[in-house]
Amino acid sequence: MHNMTRELLFLTAVAVAVSFTVVHPAGAADAAETKNVAAVAHDYPTKPVRVIEPFGAGGGPDLLARALAQKLSEVWGQPVTVENIPGAGATAGPAQVAKSPADGYTLLINTSAQAYSAAVLNNLPYDPLKDFIPVIPLTSQPYVLVAGKPAGVTTVGELIAAAKAKPGELKFGFAGVATATHVGVEKFNQAAGIEAEHVPALPTDSNANTIANAIAGRITYYMAPISLALPAIHDGKLVALGVTTARRSTLLPEVPTIAEAGVAGFDFPIWYGIWAPAGTPAAVVDKLAKDIARALAAPEMRDWLAQHGADPMSMTQPEFARFVLSESEDAAHIIKVGGTKPLK
Repeated sequence: MHNMTRELLFLTAVAVAVSFTVVHPAGAADAAETKNVAAVAHDYPTKPVRVIEPFGAGGGPDLLARALAQKLSEVWGQPVTVENIPGAGATAGPAQVAKSPADGYTLLINTSAQAYSAAVLNNLPYDPLKDFIPVIPLTSQPYVLVAGKPAGVTTVGELIAAAKAKPGELKFGFAGVATATHVGVEKFNQAAGIEAEHVPALPTDSNANTIANAIAGRITYYMAPISLALPAIHDGKLVALGVTTARRSTLLPEVPTIAEAGVAGFDFPIWYGIWAPAGTPAAVVDKLAKDIARALAAPEMRDWLAQHGADPMSMTQPEFARFVLSESEDAAHIIKVGGTKPLK
């Protein structure tokens, strides 16, 4: 058996072990076809590439996608366009990618919600793990735990004390079931040892809706993307209680981490990544991962990320695949303890 064939079989075994499927050329012994796939990967891309973004224009994933697309266009000499397909609780975009040709010309940029959705959403027209290949992680950054002025709390400690004084009476919100705003706030509740009532999120809810609910006092607290919460924080409509990562954010340097504020060890970043449809040739996935890493390493991209409070992530493609699976398993535990039942 040729060495190349053995390598391809090994990569297939790794792919199965991390619960996503890489489809290699039919007939493992067909060296000619293997050579053809390698040639296609070498020349990739030979036409425009689409990046599907599932949250809508103006948010963190959209801004990152557009900055990355511009750099990749320079690297590849081919147009890279970003297409916003929001809706259905941020699952309409992934659904589109899942049924796209597995050739590397339609990609998905998503948050950690891509991993979390596998833990609680049973009603999807796709499998978030099996129908996608994790290509590469992009960045991570903190959320910020916020409260509206009507809540009357100004610190993490005050929020925890209020919740413990009135178990189950405080209300928290999130922008969609199985999103990072959901998993993150459930993790906070469990780490802080508090009970509160969650205001159910509708499929049409967005971060903007949830921020408006906090400002109006319909919910007490919420874990928000910093970039979206900043205007209301600066206007004094929201109170920033703590950031969710182990380090403070450069965008809110005066705001303590939740760990600093008394919830020892708390660390919950939101992260972004790129996925391709299952069946995309391994050689194409490998080229994508390397080229995107090269784009992220460019000085202008590093400057852009720093300005937006984002930290670049560095993993190989197999490492990222294992990371996604681990994040999905952790989210399943958090959501189960929090009492959210799988949606069918």
